[in-house]
Amino acid sequence: MVTHISINQKIKAFNKTIKISGDKSLSIRWALMAAQAIGKSRAYNILNSDDVNNALISLKKLGVKVSKKKKFCEINGKGLNTFVFKNNTVINAGNSGTFARLIIGSLANSKKNVIIKGDRSLSNRDFERIIKPLNLFGVNIKSRNKKLPIKLKGSNFLRPINYFEKKGSAQVKSCIMLAALNTNGETVLKCKKSRDHSENLFKYLKLPIKIFKYKNFDIIKIKGKRQFNAFDYEIPGDISSASFFIALTVLSKNSKILLRNININQSRTGILDILKKMRVKIKLKNKIIYKGESKADIHVSSTKYLKAVNCSSNMNSRLIDELLIIFLICAKAKGVSHFKNLGELRHKESDRLKIAVNFLKMIGVKIKVKSNDLKIYGNPDLDLKESYVVKNFNKDHRVFMMSCIAALTLGGCWKIKNKDSINSSFPKFITTLKKIGAKVK
Repeated sequence: MVTHISINQKIKAFNKTIKISGDKSLSIRWALMAAQAIGKSRAYNILNSDDVNNALISLKKLGVKVSKKKKFCEINGKGLNTFVFKNNTVINAGNSGTFARLIIGSLANSKKNVIIKGDRSLSNRDFERIIKPLNLFGVNIKSRNKKLPIKLKGSNFLRPINYFEKKGSAQVKSCIMLAALNTNGETVLKCKKSRDHSENLFKYLKLPIKIFKYKNFDIIKIKGKRQFNAFDYEIPGDISSASFFIALTVLSKNSKILLRNININQSRTGILDILKKMRVKIKLKNKIIYKGESKADIHVSSTKYLKAVNCSSNMNSRLIDELLIIFLICAKAKGVSHFKNLGELRHKESDRLKIAVNFLKMIGVKIKVKSNDLKIYGNPDLDLKESYVVKNFNKDHRVFMMSCIAALTLGGCWKIKNKDSINSSFPKFITTLKKIGAKVK
């Protein structure tokens, strides 16, 4: 079976309207909350990817009734703390750090042992960041050097905690929130700014949550053991997936794209703010609030003159999954772009900072890296003629997609391996590229 793709020519000018697959973060959160709600919940436009499908399969192993139809996914929940499974049941989270960390929080008061494992990439990621707070709740966790596989057994006597989450990780925050949901009393969480999908969902479901927002952190208070009813959800398009088509348009000549019904949650739209500073033409239309989330149609036009950007480290949490593609855009900007405190990039599906540095060097872009800070010396005339092979990136889906955008906009002859990596988040990526006019073999 062919496991790579080849791209040997730039994409021609285009003016297209496309639909992006459902948001992965919201798809997984809907599934987890629906599994703990009372009654039948339906999700429309749920992402059909390995990460989401692994979540649904795992919920079935926990005794939850899950049914996937052509137009929707249905979950029949029986309420909090109603998972039914055999002792030492194994849950395979695959490549999804989001699902692995959130399901562990949801199992905080499980009466039997459960084992959480993942693929090679996920098994090398840090889980100490959730083990510590869960231990404080009273959850018994055994691990392999603070990494997967993890064996846990919950407690019937969970105690609420006061905890300071310093990483700015939405996964850690959400894990603690889900554990708090199953705990008597009030848990108080001070957390560095990060994505707030979980908070929005808690508020929409009328769960007892209070949120106090400050400049650099939030205070979240949750009272546990409150049952909630089933709910339907139409999941908007994923802005992280959309970002690659935004970049494709920005770096192509005389091109325009309309991305319909995209989640534009303020904690996720750092890429739009950065690109506007770089003089990219972006317009948001048909903006509405849907069950706590903002969504809109995004209009983007190609840009002749890109301006370098100084990215404040305060922005990092709002664009952590888009930084790779932003680096690529900066490679074509005039001037020096600055990024600081990128350490969290080293804890994704791969060491994305290291990969970004090697990738930019490979295509002839001057860079300077010091610890976790990066400077990119842009070249507006960057035009590639040589042959390039992209491999050894730990099957990181975002590295694969970034490489495709580079090949289609910068030129050269490319061989990009591990095409199956996109199955974790955006299986329709290559199909969508071809609809726009990309020649991908």
